[in-house]
Amino acid sequence: MQSIQCGKFRLSTERPLVMGIVNLTPDSFSGDGRGGDIVAAIAHARRQLAAGADILDIGAESTRPGAQPTPEDEELRRLLPVLAEITTWGVPVSVDTYKPAVMRAALAAGASMINDIAGLASAESLAAVADSDCGLCLMHMQGRPRDMQQAPVYGDVVGEVAGWLAAAVERCQAAGIARERIVLDPGFGFGKTLAHNLALFRGLTAKVWSGLPLLVGVSRKTMLGQITGRPVEARQAASVAAALLAAQRGAAILRVHDVAETRDALAVWAAIEDAK
Repeated sequence: MQSIQCGKFRLSTERPLVMGIVNLTPDSFSGDGRGGDIVAAIAHARRQLAAGADILDIGAESTRPGAQPTPEDEELRRLLPVLAEITTWGVPVSVDTYKPAVMRAALAAGASMINDIAGLASAESLAAVADSDCGLCLMHMQGRPRDMQQAPVYGDVVGEVAGWLAAAVERCQAAGIARERIVLDPGFGFGKTLAHNLALFRGLTAKVWSGLPLLVGVSRKTMLGQITGRPVEARQAASVAAALLAAQRGAAILRVHDVAETRDALAVWAAIEDAK
C-alpha cells in the first residue's frame, strides 16, 4: 500500500485522507476566511481536527480567481502565530504557499507539508524544500490567480496537465526529493473551464499520473456552482458528493471545507464496500 512521507509522519493511503481547510485570508472565496483573527483561526482549526481531519491545510494568501498577490510579510504575519499553535497538536500540518521564504519559515515552525499551487516551478522553491523531509503537493495551474480564468485553453487537458506534473516530478527528483514525499493535484478551477474540470475528473482513473497519490480539491468551487446553480454558501452537498466521487476514482487526499460530512460519506461507502 502506498504511503506519503510527510515530515515526521508517514501517511497511509489505504483509505482516502481528509485534508481540512483553514483559511487565514480576509477574502476567501468560500466565505470562511479568518483574516487576522488568530483566536478564531485556531478555533476553526481545532474544529476541523475534532471533525476528523487527517491533515490541516493552512493558507494565508487568497488564490481565488482574480486575486492579487499578498505581500510576503503580510502572509507571514497571518500564518506564523496560527502555525505555532497547531503544529503542537500531533497532526500533519500543510501550508499552502508558493513563496520560498514562506516555505522556509513554515518548515522552521513545524509544518509537515508544503502545498504549492505553482508546482515548485522555481529553483528557489525547490531549494527551500529539498533538504527537508516534508511532504510536497505539486499543483497544476495555467496562468496566475489574477488572470487564470480569463481564457484557459487546452488541446488535451488531461494529457497536458499530467505531462506538466510529470515534468514537475522530474524537477523534484533531480533536486534530490524522494518520490514518496510527492502528491499531485490537477488543480481544479485553476485555469480551467467547467468542461476542463469535468474532463480532469473523469481522467482521475487514467494511467497518466506518474503512479503518485492524487489530491483533489473541489470543495465549494465555482464548478459546483455552475453544475448546481447554487451560491458558494449552499454547495455543501455538492462538495461532499464530489469528494466521494473523487475517492471512488482513487484520490488519496480530499481537500475539503466540510470535514465531518465528508468523513460520514466515506464511512458509508467503506461500510458498503466492506460488506461485499
